[in-house]
Amino acid sequence: MAPTVASEAAAQQHTGKAAALAARDASGHLAPLTITRRSTGDDDVAIKILYCGICHSDLHSIKNEWNNAMYPVVPGHEIAGVVTEVGKNVTKFKPSDRVGVGCMVNSCQSCASCDEGFENHCPGIIFTYNSVDLDGTVSYGGYSSNVVVHERFVVRFPDAMPLDQGAPLLCAGITVYSPMKRHGLNVPGKHVGVVGLGGLGHVAVKFAKAFGMKVTVISSSPAKRQEALERLGADEFIVSKNEDEMKAAAATMDGIINTVSANIPVAPYIGLLKPYGKMIMIGLPDKTLEIPPFNLIMGSKTLAGSCIGGMRDTQEMLDVAAKHGVTADIEMVGADYVNTAMERLAKADVRYRFVIDIGNTLKSSE
Repeated sequence: MAPTVASEAAAQQHTGKAAALAARDASGHLAPLTITRRSTGDDDVAIKILYCGICHSDLHSIKNEWNNAMYPVVPGHEIAGVVTEVGKNVTKFKPSDRVGVGCMVNSCQSCASCDEGFENHCPGIIFTYNSVDLDGTVSYGGYSSNVVVHERFVVRFPDAMPLDQGAPLLCAGITVYSPMKRHGLNVPGKHVGVVGLGGLGHVAVKFAKAFGMKVTVISSSPAKRQEALERLGADEFIVSKNEDEMKAAAATMDGIINTVSANIPVAPYIGLLKPYGKMIMIGLPDKTLEIPPFNLIMGSKTLAGSCIGGMRDTQEMLDVAAKHGVTADIEMVGADYVNTAMERLAKADVRYRFVIDIGNTLKSSE
């Protein structure tokens, strides 16, 4: 009974209301719903949401493809808006500040990972939506009119960063920036490959160019060649199904950022790495990877994974992006278009990130 009583008591502190879009079952259909938000605590920042990016994780979650949905699900972890209220202990933010919230809204704040600034690896991480918060209530994401978040998990948007084009960086941006930083793939003159040119891949190309690196896009779609080279500024383009192009690029890359969630063979990409090269997986294929150990051992190569990033790195990422003019390429949509956007996202029919105009189009269900 204790957890139920605690949860009920916590719910009584959720005195604020918010308009939201929620999925109520595995159909994934999003419909208006009025939700509650907790009162602004001493360490909290209350935010009016103006924009929220649509991540592929949102689609997985609303359709319960990861078998962990707690309906109703209010998705969205690429949140941009303005501060409306702060708690008495808050020192970093004030009302009217331009801020963002990414993939997490809380953690234990006391473990080794949290102490080192890697809240993303905290065993007690609280995700922005579809997660049980410390008070026992379920977290609701950014497809809503407002949110209340602990100060530690709020980032500041630099003045040069537009909120709409910056919102997707709170997931896509940190997801590519963090492994590039941790694995030394941010050094001018080094050669990095980017597998997949979608929501993650196009941001990876932009950051790599901002770092002064040579960038090769590797894609199964020849039609993306012009886009990669002429508009995004990649140096080279390889069609992964073209054996001659893959062979010509063998052992030329210091590292590869693999953004693809499709089930593709990994071994051919390992062959593109120089000795001691690294391939970092940030996509989530649903099947087990298969790679002959020989492919890694010969050349002393590394296959690694990376999951978003900590709050310190997230703020740093935004600052670096603003300095170099890195933003996401977006298609702005209204709240009434979200279900169509999800259908298009499932077909990869977006260049490269949908962003919901929450502030102007999300209406109350009451």
